[in-house]
Amino acid sequence: MRRVLVAVVVTVAGLVALLSFKTHMNSSERTVGSPPSVPPLLPGEHALTGRAIRTVYGPVQVRVVERSRTIIGVNILQHPAETTMDIQIGQFAFPRLVGETLAAQSARIDSVSGATYTSNGYISSLQSALDERSALGKQGALDNRA
Repeated sequence: MRRVLVAVVVTVAGLVALLSFKTHMNSSERTVGSPPSVPPLLPGEHALTGRAIRTVYGPVQVRVVERSRTIIGVNILQHPAETTMDIQIGQFAFPRLVGETLAAQSARIDSVSGATYTSNGYISSLQSALDERSALGKQGALDNRA
């Protein structure tokens, strides 16, 4: 009899926990906040904006700031921020990702453990910005030949 009572209590507790779990909203249900503030560029700097990459928890988009083809900063333009957990993951992951980017001077960086989706979105957006730099460089070389 005692085992049955314990089984019923555990089952009810599990159902309560399951039913009270809040899932992430679809991107169409998200409210759009004000755009993040991005510092102005100084003379000699230019910005490359990566594509917005859709992740399970929301879009991730970065802007790379360069001076003389050296990455001097990365701004996070979009990131998942629907829940407190999204915000905590971003606060934990983005400084590490930016630091690795500045050290590596490329998108060949490691993902942050515990923030895999966010890291993959960041790295993909970063690579798309750096691809833009390559495309601009090739276009400039073509323009110089003409």
